[in-house]
Formats: sequence, structure tokens, C-alpha cells
Amino acid sequence: MINIPKGTKDVLPKESYKWHYVEGVVKDVAKSFCVNEIRTPTFEHTELFLRGVGDTTDIVNKEMYTFEDKGGRSMTLKPEGTAGVARAFIENSLYGNTQPTKMFYITPVFRYEKPQAGRLREHHQFGIEYYGAESPSADVEVILLAKTIFDRLGVGKLSLNINSIGCPECRKKYNDALKSYLGSHLKEMCATCQERFDKNPLRILDCKEEGCKAITKDAPSVIDYLCDDCKAHHESVCAQLTACGVEYKINPRIVRGLDYYTRTVFEFVSENIGAQGTVCGGGRYNGLVEQVGGKPCPAVGFGMGLERLILVLESLGLSVGEEYVPTVYIAPLCDKAREITPSIALKLRAKGLSVDYDVMDRGFKPQLKYANKIGAKYLVIIGEDELQSGKVGVKDMTSGEQQQVEFDALVDYVAQRA
Repeated sequence: MINIPKGTKDVLPKESYKWHYVEGVVKDVAKSFCVNEIRTPTFEHTELFLRGVGDTTDIVNKEMYTFEDKGGRSMTLKPEGTAGVARAFIENSLYGNTQPTKMFYITPVFRYEKPQAGRLREHHQFGIEYYGAESPSADVEVILLAKTIFDRLGVGKLSLNINSIGCPECRKKYNDALKSYLGSHLKEMCATCQERFDKNPLRILDCKEEGCKAITKDAPSVIDYLCDDCKAHHESVCAQLTACGVEYKINPRIVRGLDYYTRTVFEFVSENIGAQGTVCGGGRYNGLVEQVGGKPCPAVGFGMGLERLILVLESLGLSVGEEYVPTVYIAPLCDKAREITPSIALKLRAKGLSVDYDVMDRGFKPQLKYANKIGAKYLVIIGEDELQSGKVGVKDMTSGEQQQVEFDALVDYVAQRA
């Protein structure tokens, strides 16, 4: 017996309707915001993530699934969606189009980490990417898009946390202040944070170790070190959110786990899925396109974990869609009936109905039992008597009422009632 790899999960047929429901909602919301889909490869050249995600991140240092292909090239299963989109934006000259370029994706991502609630080693993300827009309005737009998804799904118990981590210039001043504060505590911090101290001290604020969290609790706030432009950008984002009636709180500890972020960062957090309750996280990454080989181009977006989103919906007792049930189940009771059943099913399906029929050569009672089990709305019975009379029995499985219907009228009869 070969078992499923640790940190992965099968989506079984009886559960797939949940995914179709959630994916349908996020696609509909994206469409209402005039955002089109982009699909990028499942694996990319490893260099893309080293340059884009950053070599001080846990993703690059600990979590990437990297392999050498038969040509000796280093490849990596994508650990997040944004770097691949940035590569596609450059390679396909999308910067030459009228801006902004607005894209969404639904993709598997791969991270070798300890599996936790709603976060597996292979999980799935819905992501939004806006390229070419520098204004705070673009930041607000992607936040509103995420909130619209949650509203559409009925999720009201989420907290929006926002912060600004500034631009490279004002962040230099903040890094100096942060290192000054953390310097005397360096030996008390975890090995990862000690390594980050010189390379990227801002990332220490993202550490999940309790000892490090206690040390950084009273650290200086990055917002106090923003330059005038970054401060004005942040204040405009806050003002627009307020004008839209969106509740939020400023959380100076949010820095996100990827090196490419600048200025606005945000998270939607749930208390219903454990300690790591971030359902959606994102922000602005104005330097990313240049980092991966393109010309400077502002960008903003977010990633939303679909497993976590489904987990939140279920924990709150909210709808995750409905299991698929056939409109019609056809029960053939003789060889001749079995010959004509597929063609009848095709005609019904052409009317937009979902149709199933017996392919197990069961008798009538087992077929009736099966039709009940799968929740069919109508049962069509075709036996020798029906073939001789030219009429089929149509049973309403809810009311139990049964009618004899002419063969030629069957399709219209069921279609009108379904």
C-alpha cells in the first residue's frame, strides 16, 4: 500500500462541490472587479524565487521543493504565486499594454513546512495581482476585493489588520532603530532571528517563536519612521477604507513573510482556525518586477488560502455549497431499455439537466435504492411494458407521485419540472 505523502490531501468526489462553490464565488467577484485570469507553470527556475521571494525568507531557506531536471537546471515547485506572475508580466511584455494590468490566479503552491490547520505542504491559493498602479486607490481596491469575497461568503468574523513597512529609503532608518533596540537581546532570540539581525531585521517581527515575540513586543513601530511620501500613502489608504465603511486596525507587527513587500501590508485574520489564523494576506511590492529582471513597475495584490477559507466557512457553520445530485436517474429494466437509455440521457443533458443511469446491470429494487441514495429528483423507469406501450414511468422522488409519459414527450416533460 502506497500512502499519500505527508502534508497533502485528496479532494474526494463527495467533497469537491465545496471547492467548486468557493472557486465560483472568488471568480465571480474577480469578474465584478474586471480582473482576468492568468495561469503560470507549476514549476519555475529556482533563481526566480531566490531573486523575487528573497533569500532571507523561511520559504527560500527551509521550505522550497527544489530539484534538478534532466538538463541539469535547478527547478522549484512554486511556493507562492506572485513571483511567477511577475515573470509572466515581463516575459510577455504586458507592461506594454494600457495599465493597470489586473490578474487573478487559482494555483497549487508547495512548501515543505509543518502541516497545520488549513495549510498543507501542497495547498491552493487564490491570488490577485494589480500591476502598473502606484496610487493608494489600488491598495484599497485589492483589499475591497478580498472583503467582497468574504462578504459574499457570509464571513463577518474576520479582522483586517494593516500596516506600512515603507520604502527602501525610510526602511533603512527603521532598520537602524530596530537593530539598536534588539541588539541587547540578540543572544535571547532564536537562531533564525539571530541570522536575520544583520541581513533583514524587519523579518524578526514576523517570528512565531514565543520568546522572540515577547522581545519584539515593545520594539519601535515602523510607521513612526515612514518618509513623507510613504506616510501620505498610508494615510490615504486608511482614509479610503474609512470612507468605504471598512473596519480595520493598525498592526505594526505585520511585515508579511516575503522580502518583496513595500509600503502597504495587510492580513485578514480568523480566530476560528487556530493560532495561525491568517486567511488572506498581501500588500504592495513596487520593487518586485525590477528584482526579477524587468523595468520598475508598481504592483499590489494578495494571496488567499482556499483550504483555510473552506475551514473558516465550516467552522462558522456557513454554506460551502451543496452536493451535486442528479435531476434524473434512468432505470432500464431490460436489455432493449439499456440500449436506448444512453440516447435518452443525451437528450435530457442537452436540455441542461444532470442525468445518471444504471451501468451496473442492477435489478429494479437496487436501482430504486440507489436513486434514493444519490438524491435523484426524478426516476425514469423503462421496462418491457413501457417499451410496448410507448410510455415511460416518471416518478417524482420527493412527492412519490408517478406519471406515465409518452416517449416523445419525456424530455420536455422533465425539463419543464426540473
